[in-house]
Amino acid sequence: RFSEFGGPVPQRPVQDLAFAVARFIQKGGSLFNYYMYHGGTNFGRSAGGPFITTSYDYDAPIDEYGLLREPKYGHLKDLHKAIKQCEHALVSSDPKVTSLGAYEQAYVFSTRTTCAAFLANYHSNSAAKVTFNNRHYDLPAWSISILPDCRTDVFNTARVRFQPSQIQMLPSNSKLFSWETYDEDVSSLAENSKITASGLLEQLSATRDTSDYLWYITSIDISPSESFLRGRNKPSISVHSSGDAVHVFINGKFSGM
Repeated sequence: RFSEFGGPVPQRPVQDLAFAVARFIQKGGSLFNYYMYHGGTNFGRSAGGPFITTSYDYDAPIDEYGLLREPKYGHLKDLHKAIKQCEHALVSSDPKVTSLGAYEQAYVFSTRTTCAAFLANYHSNSAAKVTFNNRHYDLPAWSISILPDCRTDVFNTARVRFQPSQIQMLPSNSKLFSWETYDEDVSSLAENSKITASGLLEQLSATRDTSDYLWYITSIDISPSESFLRGRNKPSISVHSSGDAVHVFINGKFSGM
């Protein structure tokens, strides 16, 4: 779902993201992809609509300005380093699964020369202490510890050592341009830019995204005998195919939207 102006900003805790990646690797996965890892910006009207933000970021480890978003960036970097340390064992064997408790499991990748283990605690609320290879390990709730040598716990998905990024706003010496407005003369439109349609058109297709506006002109003949000209009831216009907004002008004067 795209982010909308005034809407919630989606966020995923880095602990849960790291857990998902580590769980995929421990089960024999070989490729994982982040969407997104580097945020971006949709300039102009390229974001689409209605009301879609120009920021295309989604709580990425690197934000749309190229700044590191901590603790997400640093924690995932540590995760990748820990997985890299297990490389030889991961690509040389399939995991052997051992139960360590009601919610705890060990995934062991081993050959004659190397060994790597992933110790998982699947309980969403309670931490656990497990014994593996005659050693004791503390596993926070909903976490995985990575042991590149089947002994040393070098990384746990729930333990974050990075502090959140602090955004600092600094004054800029650049000069701001003053606002300017101008009136757009509808009568100046070239004849070859006019088309005839029986209703409101899909704007991006009609203008090929070269304009923020479409001007619709129609004529209505009103008889002097119309009852509303003598009474207090005012006529209304119903537009059933509009998008975000329609501004109505009658005889050159703004009547409403």
